[in-house]
Amino acid sequence: MKKMLMLLAAATFSTAAFAQGDKVVVRDEATGAKAETTVRDNGTVTTETRTGRTEAGQKAYNTKEDVKYAGKKTGRTVEKGAKKAGRGIKKGAKAVKNKAEDIVD
Repeated sequence: MKKMLMLLAAATFSTAAFAQGDKVVVRDEATGAKAETTVRDNGTVTTETRTGRTEAGQKAYNTKEDVKYAGKKTGRTVEKGAKKAGRGIKKGAKAVKNKAEDIVD
């Protein structure tokens, strides 16, 4: 019974997804404007449009992207420096350990 119910549910969802029809998305990369047109099997057409960013919105978006890039770059640099410092400390500690063993012997 469970298998039959699962099979029926799967068939229902796949049929509903198939009935949605074709979707066409047109996007203007310069302004960010987007228009979606969906044509269903029964012939209905739905169109959803979104306008692009304003000048202030575009500047805020650019600033956000710049900060994100700078943060990634800074993070990589800090990580590299920390690794170098760790290797140096490890090497120095090893040298001190070797000298201490020489003095004790």
